[in-house]
Amino acid sequence: MSSPKVYRMRGKSPAARLSTFIIYLLLAVGALMMLFPFLWMVATSFKLPQDVYNLRLIPETITFDNYNAIFEKAPFGAWIKNTLVISLIATSTVLIFDTGAGYVLAKFSFAGKQLIFLLIISTLMVPTEMLIIPWYLIANDLGWSDTYWGVLFPGIITAFGIFLMRQFMDAIPSDLLDAARIDGLNEWRILLLIAIPLVKPAIITLIILTFIGNWNQFIWPLIVLQTESKFTLPVGIVYFSSELKDTSNWILIMAGTTISIAPLIILFLIFQKQIIRGIALSGMK
Repeated sequence: MSSPKVYRMRGKSPAARLSTFIIYLLLAVGALMMLFPFLWMVATSFKLPQDVYNLRLIPETITFDNYNAIFEKAPFGAWIKNTLVISLIATSTVLIFDTGAGYVLAKFSFAGKQLIFLLIISTLMVPTEMLIIPWYLIANDLGWSDTYWGVLFPGIITAFGIFLMRQFMDAIPSDLLDAARIDGLNEWRILLLIAIPLVKPAIITLIILTFIGNWNQFIWPLIVLQTESKFTLPVGIVYFSSELKDTSNWILIMAGTTISIAPLIILFLIFQKQIIRGIALSGMK
């Protein structure tokens, strides 16, 4: 006996099947257009210098010398370490502070709670470019210029993370938390043992989006960092490209960029279901 799903597909009219085919065709074309620049970048990173302007996607001769060369000509290892350290620390602080703030704003009653939440949300409307000068003045006055902490302090807590966690925490039944209080659990244990497991999709979404955002951030590290060995990957690649004189060295830039985005691709491939689910749920909220 055919399943209901198969029966419905077989029962579609020719016009409906044609419409479905056109939709999938357009999606495939759009996906190819999105992927082509990335595929071209990766393919170019394996080309010989004389083949840099060759229009073939798959190079005739594949070489790994370009990846060895970028580590010889620039401190790529230090840049990777800097970016990883900054991204992990920022993700950890955002997870701790945003989760706690979201829980308090969702499940506690106190004077001015709505005003505080409104003020936090209003900061999302302020462009980052307008905050750079105040950030720089703070970092300069406190001696944080050209340091990890100078890069980190603007992002140790985020308005988006507080909003996301508050929305998910608000959906947790208050009766469940009250029952835990009656059983003798304090607020920290309620948060860790009850609230956080119930908002796991939001937690995963917050971790991944925060890590990606810090891994890719460019403008602020470019301004606050001056020492070459302290650069993050995006800043280092731009500095590296400005130092190259030979146009054939675009191959090295492609290799460096491939290295910089490889961890993000791996992260997405591992957690793609959680990312899609978390973003979908946050959109519904």
